[in-house]
Amino acid sequence: MEKKLIIAIDGRSSCGKSSFAIEIARKLDYLYLDSGAMYRAVALFCIRKGFASGERVERESVIRSLPEIDIHFSYNHSEEHYETFLNSENVEWDIRTVEVTRAVSSVSAIPEVRDRMVELQRKIGFFKGIVIDGRDIGTVVFPDADIKIFMTATEDIRAGRRHKELMEKGIKTDIEEVKRGIRKRDKADETREASPLKMADDAILLDNSNMTIEEQMEWFMEIYRRVVSGM
Repeated sequence: MEKKLIIAIDGRSSCGKSSFAIEIARKLDYLYLDSGAMYRAVALFCIRKGFASGERVERESVIRSLPEIDIHFSYNHSEEHYETFLNSENVEWDIRTVEVTRAVSSVSAIPEVRDRMVELQRKIGFFKGIVIDGRDIGTVVFPDADIKIFMTATEDIRAGRRHKELMEKGIKTDIEEVKRGIRKRDKADETREASPLKMADDAILLDNSNMTIEEQMEWFMEIYRRVVSGM
């Protein structure tokens, strides 16, 4: 049997990290953990409680509420995708709204929130055989991950992907607004005090602006076979 790995995928918003990570997990029969969905679930919880709205966040209220928050994932075989559960409620669609997107950076910037999520992520990944995507996976959550990838794409490509995703979900929005949101998210991710977005020194860069998911998988499998053969 091949040794199980921890595969960490970091990168900017709307560059296809989740789709890529899910395909890898399916190919290797690994567990997929969407760290971004965890932070979105916390943001949704805070919005519902009135602790967050846009960039406004009641820091102390959020911190006090952390013990009330439980997040887990379940694979929906009929729909063939992973779903996010917040306190036993399926919130997979609720966490993808523009309202949550506007609040998630402020909520996730709170160190206590990140500490709690990192604790849960490490617990899930203890036995390896996991693919996890986010913004600080290879630098903070799993600095000793077996494979680290940093994904990016041009702003226009990322905005187009995000706009298409929202439209397919029936959420009407202007693409220029999506671009502004991406720029703001990038700045917030890169300049936040707690675990800012950055490429790990030993990560491999993947610019998928002009790549299909099939091409990305071919690229990944070459790296995977090289790593496994060297173990």
